[in-house]
Amino acid sequence: MTVSLRGGCERQAKCLLFSFTGQLDAYSDKQFNEFIASHYGDGKLALVIDLSRIDFIDSSGLGALVQLAKQCNEAVRQFLLVGNARVVQTVKLVRLEDFLHLQPDLDTALGRLTAA
Repeated sequence: MTVSLRGGCERQAKCLLFSFTGQLDAYSDKQFNEFIASHYGDGKLALVIDLSRIDFIDSSGLGALVQLAKQCNEAVRQFLLVGNARVVQTVKLVRLEDFLHLQPDLDTALGRLTAA
């Protein structure tokens, strides 16, 4: 991870929970992708990406999220995104909230896993 982006991964019963802090932008999207890939595995556990502690996201960050969502769709793997007000605003600005399965908070996202 770069100085501008820090991440963690926690395996839970129904998902892999990725949490990030800092900035998801052109300077950190490659590290974001590599970090996800190193924990992604070939299982079918859902991916929950928690960006509630992200300070900034740009089009490169959005592109990384779109690619990850596409990979999950192709693998028939559930993908959910949690964001703070800044992330939500950016995602909605480009009308990707449905494609990225944007959730209002982590509890809601984890609750959606049982319904899926």
